[in-house]
Formats: sequence, C-alpha cells, structure tokens
Amino acid sequence: MQLRDPRSVTRVAVIGAGTIGASWAAHFLGQGMDVRAWDPAPGGERRARDFIANAWSAVERLGCADSASPDRLSWHDTVAAALDGAEFVQESAPEKRDVKSSLYRQLDDALPDGVIMSSSTSGLIMSELQAGHACAARFVVGHPFNPPHLIPLVEVLGGKDTAPEAVDWTLAFYNAFGKKAIRLNKEVPGHLVNRLQAALWREAMDAVVTGLAGVDDVDTAIAYGPGLRWGVMGPFRLCALAGGPGGFGNFLDHFGPAIEDWWRDMRDVQLTPEVRATLTARAKEAFGARPIADIAAERDTLLLAMMETLSRTRRDKGYP
Repeated sequence: MQLRDPRSVTRVAVIGAGTIGASWAAHFLGQGMDVRAWDPAPGGERRARDFIANAWSAVERLGCADSASPDRLSWHDTVAAALDGAEFVQESAPEKRDVKSSLYRQLDDALPDGVIMSSSTSGLIMSELQAGHACAARFVVGHPFNPPHLIPLVEVLGGKDTAPEAVDWTLAFYNAFGKKAIRLNKEVPGHLVNRLQAALWREAMDAVVTGLAGVDDVDTAIAYGPGLRWGVMGPFRLCALAGGPGGFGNFLDHFGPAIEDWWRDMRDVQLTPEVRATLTARAKEAFGARPIADIAAERDTLLLAMMETLSRTRRDKGYP
C-alpha cells in the first residue's frame, strides 16, 4: 500500500458535518489545512459554518498554524466531490450501522488511491462496518472526544480487514497535527474510553436512583475530586502513587481487598422506563432551567483554561 508522508497532508475531507464533523473541521482548519465538507442534512452548511465561527476563538487560543483560516472550508453537494483531491478522510456520519455501510459504498467508488478513511464512530465495530467493501484495507477507527477541536485524545484501531500500515499511518497523522492518539489492540463495543466512562456513569446513575446522592453532589464529587487528578494523570499512575514508595504492587496489597468488596456491592443497573424517568426528573431539578448551550459554553471556557495551563506547564517542565 502506497501512503504519503502523514506530515505532508494539506487537504482533508470531512464526511458528515454535524456536531462532531464540524468540530473536526474546525480542528483541521486550525492546523492550516483545506477542508472539503459534505453533509446531506438540509441547512448543514450554514450550521457547520456557524459552529466553526463560534469555535474559532478557542481554536486560535490553543494555537493555530500561520495559514489557518475558516475560509479554507469548502462545501460540496456530493461525497465524490468532497473526496476529490482529499489526502485524508474523517467520517462522522450518524452512529448507525446501516447509514455508515451505505456511505462506505460511496467511498468504495470515490476514495482516492492511497488515502485513509478514519471513522469517528464512538462504539461500532469496524470489522462489521468494512466487511465486503473494496477499500476496507484503508478503513480505520479514529474516535475523538467531544468537542474534537478542544479535546486532543483520539482512539485508533483497525478492523480485521484493515492493513496494519493504515493504523500506523493514522496514528502518525493525528499525532503530527495536534492530537494525542492512542492505539487500541482489539475491537470491543464502545472501544476503551467510552467503556471507562460507562463504568462511572453506571455508578453515578445508581447513586441518584438509590438516593445515595443528588445530581448536583455527584457532579461536584467528580469535578472537584478525582476529575482534577484524572485531568493530569491516568488511573494506573495514580494508583501507584496511592501505594506510596511500594508503588502499584503495594496499592493492590493494601487496597485490593476493599476494592473487591466494593466491586461485589456494585449493581447491574438497568435503564428501565422507571429509572429513565427518575434520572430525567432529577437532572431537570438540578439544571433543567439552564440552556444546554450555556452549560456547553461553561465547559469550553473551563476546558480552555485548564488545557492552556497544562500545556504550558508540561512544556516548561518537560512532562509528556
């Protein structure tokens, strides 16, 4: 398989330009690229351009290429037109297997030679999506975290028909253009990080349903407790620190029995209609009168401040 130097990419196609796709477009534009976008939804272009305009100040604060400009976005009426001349493709179609499979049939006919298609799927299995497609060897998962123009992490993995060099190339590409890409070694529903999140969501929702704590207190517990530590260091390193000079092994020796007791006490939470109604009512009581757009703006403001501080400190201290 002939693949260009991933650092040489200057033209990206964004296929599917809803919330995730438009955020991807903002990121790639901030890297100084030309972005060729397509989305079938009525009014999609206007919404995408408005999203990018609103996100641009944040993109600039995080650091832009000298050639970065939202004016380098072009909109196209067909998938084939958007793919014409593209050197990388980020697919962000709805999280539905049949929708993606239909789209991939169009990619089979129009994906330029030597170009990788990376899917933003948050939990579908690439082996199932790519089966039977002519370009399957160049289909990978590149799952971002919302919003992609702010959050650097991307999970990368291939399906059973993906060429190994396609995965290597995609990791190198993302890491060359402002992302922190990680390699997953096998396919599971939800990939890695969404499964980690799901474990936390289960306990958070169970705490509310069983009356252990209210919505506001659960959110505060994470935001002002472990969430602060998780923003700077992952669980294995934090556990090693909790073990003191003996490190991770001492952590397991000291806390392992209690942790096993907690695991055994955790319930298998089912989102029945009654549980859904309870959670929705409690959430509405906590923040229902506040527009979602205001909550998103608060998130982005705090994320930017935290990311700028962490980036500066890591650079000054030589931390990875």
